[in-house]
Amino acid sequence: MTLPSSKIALLQFRISPNISENMAKAIQMIRSAAAKGADIICLPELFRSVYFCQTESIHIFDWAEAIPGPSTEQLCAVAKELGVVIVASLFERRAAGLYHNTAAVIDADGSLIGTYRKMHIPDDPGYYEKFYFTPGDLGYKVFTTAFGRIGVLVCWDQWYPEAARLTAMMGADVIVYPTAIGWHPAEKEEFGQRQYEAWQTVQRGHAIANGVYIAAINRTGFEKSPDSDAGIEFWGKSFLSDPQGRILCDATHSEEEILIGEIDTRELETIRRNWPFLRDRRIDSYAPITQRYLDVK
Repeated sequence: MTLPSSKIALLQFRISPNISENMAKAIQMIRSAAAKGADIICLPELFRSVYFCQTESIHIFDWAEAIPGPSTEQLCAVAKELGVVIVASLFERRAAGLYHNTAAVIDADGSLIGTYRKMHIPDDPGYYEKFYFTPGDLGYKVFTTAFGRIGVLVCWDQWYPEAARLTAMMGADVIVYPTAIGWHPAEKEEFGQRQYEAWQTVQRGHAIANGVYIAAINRTGFEKSPDSDAGIEFWGKSFLSDPQGRILCDATHSEEEILIGEIDTRELETIRRNWPFLRDRRIDSYAPITQRYLDVK
């Protein structure tokens, strides 16, 4: 049974080269969020390590782990102790030579109730994720937790309306996007503002079109590339949007923060009654969407 409302926390922080330190920081921030009344607590994408996809190195595969595994064991124990739901993005080792970018969902009783494997995998300068991650094969997922129905998508998924639509159609109250996105410093002055605004705008659009809450959780800070003096300045700005696209809370670009906002399913019901986009979908006309492109002569 879905509760009328719950509090969701978005943990935005800097990542160090030390995996153990990052896990300890995450757990400390989880405790702080729980003390502030959070029911659902969400971590940034691949929070255990620096964003290693800036370069291609076979040695990085040593950082991956099984799910269930050491990280989920620690987080399950913390979730049970505090009575909170945790969404944690991890580098999953499924088998030798087979790895995924995976989000684990842990319920308030400490049980690992499921995983979502990132479906859309980018390959851009500084974001060489196709080298590391096999595209997800679990499909889109919604998890029924002690504090509501949570849909999980990961970073590059956030640009695709199809992913948000299917997740909403499965009954999500909120779609959570663990994220690692930022600026190439040389491009920031010219393109930085429009890049960030596009990122926020498209996700607010998903909230409106589907009548769901959207939570985007980003890391912050500069992470140098191992191969050069370049790197990525992660732009932070984690935020929570309501089903009308209003920003309920958002973080700064550069500070470590714990954002806490409310998910109210009664508000979701009211908005969907007045903006019945799901009711008015013309499902009989959408078959071509499964094609790569329509070559209309």
